Amino acid sequence: MLELRWHPFCARLLSRPDMGIGNGDSSGDTYRMLIHLHISNFAIVPELELDFRPGFTAITGETGAGKSILVDALGLLLGDRADANWVSTGAQRAELSAEFSIAQNSDALDWLHQSDLSTGESCLLRRTIGSNGRSRAFINGSPVTLAQLQSLGQMLVEIHGQNEHLRLNQPAEQLRLVDGSGEHESALLAVKTAHTDWKRTRSEIAALEQDVSVSPAELEFLNFQLNELQQHDLAADSVTALHTTHDRLAAGDALQDAISNGIQQLERETSAGNTGINADLNTVLAQLEGFVSLDTDIGDACQMLREAAVNCAEATQSLQLARDRIDLDPDRFERTVAKLSQLSDLARKHQVPILELESVRTALTTRVQRAAGFEETRNQLESKLANHLDKYRKTAKILHQKRLVHSRNLSKQVSALMAELGMSGGVFELEVELNPDSEPSVHGDSTVQINISANSGTPPGPLQKIASGGELSRISLAIKAAATSGEAVIQIFDEVDAGIGGDTAISVGQLLKRLAAGNQVLCVTHLAQVAVCAQHQLQVRKTAEPDTTAVNTSLLNNTDRVDEIARMLSGRISTQSRAHAIELLTAAKPDGS
Repeated sequence: MLELRWHPFCARLLSRPDMGIGNGDSSGDTYRMLIHLHISNFAIVPELELDFRPGFTAITGETGAGKSILVDALGLLLGDRADANWVSTGAQRAELSAEFSIAQNSDALDWLHQSDLSTGESCLLRRTIGSNGRSRAFINGSPVTLAQLQSLGQMLVEIHGQNEHLRLNQPAEQLRLVDGSGEHESALLAVKTAHTDWKRTRSEIAALEQDVSVSPAELEFLNFQLNELQQHDLAADSVTALHTTHDRLAAGDALQDAISNGIQQLERETSAGNTGINADLNTVLAQLEGFVSLDTDIGDACQMLREAAVNCAEATQSLQLARDRIDLDPDRFERTVAKLSQLSDLARKHQVPILELESVRTALTTRVQRAAGFEETRNQLESKLANHLDKYRKTAKILHQKRLVHSRNLSKQVSALMAELGMSGGVFELEVELNPDSEPSVHGDSTVQINISANSGTPPGPLQKIASGGELSRISLAIKAAATSGEAVIQIFDEVDAGIGGDTAISVGQLLKRLAAGNQVLCVTHLAQVAVCAQHQLQVRKTAEPDTTAVNTSLLNNTDRVDEIARMLSGRISTQSRAHAIELLTAAKPDGS
């Protein structure tokens, strides 16, 4: 290490507590922040444990050292697609995990609670990637789908890189940009409520038409079918009684003969007296009753004979009553057969058992009644739908006006910040248009188009056609600085300083620091002018062994940070580069002390 010749302010600078990695509020209690990152067997990283702090952290290191690997790891933990190429050579799988503080992140807390994944005010994301390319995801120890990981990840972190325009060009993202900082939540809620009412009524009309709507010919046929069914008593008890009557009438003479013969056998009368079964039982009983005291079995036999005699007498009486009810009327039999035949025909027509005809009649009655009132009901619903649509259009127009005012102010702010970031004369334009004839949407009738001019004299045009990758990163930074509220998610910037230097780089660094106020910002940078604005600095180093290449990281203390800034300035550490580093670090402080 080269010896440093101390500039008069060197000792004062390095002794200041706010120059090292421990500066700023380290509690993180009021922050949405990444607390810890663990990487194992990931790319060229065999094992890595990193603790993070709130505020602005610069991630630095030599070109090719692997700075972006940390961003890639976080991207996978937030739901990016994985493949086997991420697994270190020779390893069975790569493991990634990140712990976040979400005490102040109500969206994430609510999502975790609703998903039954909540464990308190912190959140642990974990991802494993097998050497076969298959991956698994976990939230607070519970396995989840990639879609769930992505949903939660959007509430935790935003990563900005060379492909930033892909997200900024999405209509949903453009609306979110306008609404996220517009402070017109009440107007958004009014549109959402009006859209819900309109959509529900439209669904009611569709359901009515599908379930009830019939043509006049169909209604006539339904009434005919209903009238056929209403000619009969279809109650289950009545149908069962009809079957019983039919069976009894069908038995006719044979039934009468069987009953009469039974009565005769039970109680046959002759000139000599009663000689039927009843008389025989009483005779046997009379003969045995005198000997009951001599044998218990005789007593039991007598008891059974007495019961048999009583039962036979009652059987005789029941048969006599049944005989008196026998109906041999052939006309009634024919009428019963005809009724059953009609019911069988109806059951066959409606393809149900006879006992289910009553349910068919009930369903037909309901359908005919609803069909008869269909026009009136539909007219009422269509009137209701028109009222809901009118209310929706009015609320959507109010929301549009608020968006229009806010987008103009936001456009001016972003344009001013673009000038600070080396795009003097550049223009950022949020073009908000009202489409009052569009299909109602929960987001209203507005459409947003982002137009950009990165250079003076160039007319604004669509974002993806005008800005380069480096410009997109700086534009994204300007947007975040202008639009981010105090409840912003964690921001990670990769290559935000591409193609810039000098005063512009310092402006980028200062803007990142402002964006990190009350939040957490991580930035991968190769510019010393950006890094000196950070409250914390993480150095990434790649070490090469004969058989392996690995990545190591360290949170820099005061002295090591000066050395790293010196290396970034001149490519090597010298007395002059260290002095320059200290000068930049001092100048980056608000009071310049």
